Amino acid sequence: MSGIATPSLTLGDAPERRFECSRAGCREEARWAILWRNPKIHGPERRKTWLACDEHRETLYAFLEARSFPLEVRAVGELDD
Repeated sequence: MSGIATPSLTLGDAPERRFECSRAGCREEARWAILWRNPKIHGPERRKTWLACDEHRETLYAFLEARSFPLEVRAVGELDD
């Protein structure tokens, strides 16, 4: 997991397939965005985004929650451009 997830646009794919899961080795379509930050090093204005497919949403969330990071989960369609 890189810590920073960015939408990947693959030419030829439908626009709804432009988001890929952030889990290492997973190439499934991301349906969820997990917005988080490490409060020890970043203020409230800085948040990172991990994208998750249905299968890895809970795994990625649990990883961050175990570290007591502030979290918010949104559907990918709710992300700002």
